[in-house]
Amino acid sequence: MKYLDKSIEEIHSLLKKKEIKPIDLVEEAFERIEANKELNAYITLNKEEALKKAKKLEEKEIGDNLLFGLPIAVKDNIITKDLKTTCASHILENFIPIYNATVVERIKQNDMVIIGKTNMDEFAMGSSSRTSYFGAPKNPWNKEKISGGSSGGSATTIAARDVLFALGTDTGGSIRQPASYTGIVGMKPTYGRVSRYGLVAFASSLDQIGPMTRNVYENALLLNVLAGPDEKDLTSADKEYEDFTRKIGKDIKGMKIAIPNYFMSDIVTEEIRNEVEKVKKLLEENGATVDYVDMKYLDKAVTLYQIIAMGEASSNLARFDGIRYGYRVDSPKDLDDLYLETRKEGFGKEVKRRIMVGSYLLSGENAKTYYNKALSIRDDMKKEFDKVFENYDLIIGPTTTTTAYDLTDPMDDPSKSFMDDVLVIPVNMAGLPGLSLPIAFGKDKMPIGLHIIGNSFDEATIYQLASYLEKKLNLDLNPRKDDEHV
Repeated sequence: MKYLDKSIEEIHSLLKKKEIKPIDLVEEAFERIEANKELNAYITLNKEEALKKAKKLEEKEIGDNLLFGLPIAVKDNIITKDLKTTCASHILENFIPIYNATVVERIKQNDMVIIGKTNMDEFAMGSSSRTSYFGAPKNPWNKEKISGGSSGGSATTIAARDVLFALGTDTGGSIRQPASYTGIVGMKPTYGRVSRYGLVAFASSLDQIGPMTRNVYENALLLNVLAGPDEKDLTSADKEYEDFTRKIGKDIKGMKIAIPNYFMSDIVTEEIRNEVEKVKKLLEENGATVDYVDMKYLDKAVTLYQIIAMGEASSNLARFDGIRYGYRVDSPKDLDDLYLETRKEGFGKEVKRRIMVGSYLLSGENAKTYYNKALSIRDDMKKEFDKVFENYDLIIGPTTTTTAYDLTDPMDDPSKSFMDDVLVIPVNMAGLPGLSLPIAFGKDKMPIGLHIIGNSFDEATIYQLASYLEKKLNLDLNPRKDDEHV
């Protein structure tokens, strides 16, 4: 069966004509996942329930819902009722939630079928998914390479064409960076655009759930489902419904685009900079204006992220103590020993390191010295973006500094995982929407992504430019062996 290689419109037409049923799609997805199991994209599969749901959907009218009956994967830090949610950590290895995240409810209301929970960095802390308690997912383009992180499993399963849709989360680039490494489309929406209710918090002022898909149109369709106000999330933005596909296919003539000089500095490989230059030329040839601009504070983004994210993580992860849920150490000597040993055995090395640093940053006068100061500079960074958007519609640059690197590369440099995300972290700091779009392949035949940043709540314009480039570039993004990708 190769229904999942077809366009979403073709699949919808087949379903509507009753030439296929939702169960055909679901069974095909599980066959593909089984065939690709060495990629280690999933922590938990939802096979029995998914097949039941698909069977039940045969009784429903399809209507115009293009997402009807389609399989979707969910990152394993998003709460799913009666389905394990582990955050790729030993401490939650057997945790089964009693409620659904808001995004999960919205997926179900739109008659999509949840296939399983995808692999990730433990508690979303990392940029390679190698901090997962269950081992790292592999990149379908080259199984010796990382698929990125922390949404590595979601990126892997989309790139491998197991499913058409996946949910990721993005705290400092964790949707866009793996999207770039695996040649898929990944969108981090504006902070507040998508409800965080039911997302296991890492850094509450930065976390966002977003769609990861094969192409731009499907990405916008999924965001249509995910977006919207939620009274259960106090950070949710009260924005009216809009169709994020409405600008797809429109011309870009007259569009004004900025490229920050910092994004094209020598922190990025020459090969990737050259590909971005080719995109710049293509846009100018088709009627857009593209200018290089200077922006302050971008070089401070990693430091700000380290302070803000680690401080918030130390607070958020205090709830995992062995008392209410999750792993608990056997035979503790007393209450203090229960806390200490449970957290020591339950958390991985990277998570413990971030909790320790975060606790230090928030203790006593340090909160004022570091955390409050970081929040102040973060506001200044947001104002820098605002200034650029007074004159430009969008900002572009590379998504990553290199193509995906080897799974065997050493992990003993704690600053490396932050530098992997140096180009995408500023967007989280400013709460802006950003998307990674595949634009080329490197000499190593690995995908290269373009980062497109929009003004607050202007995801539709990002999709406009992304769809235009996608059509013009027309890349073959199905990772088949021995392809030249030229």
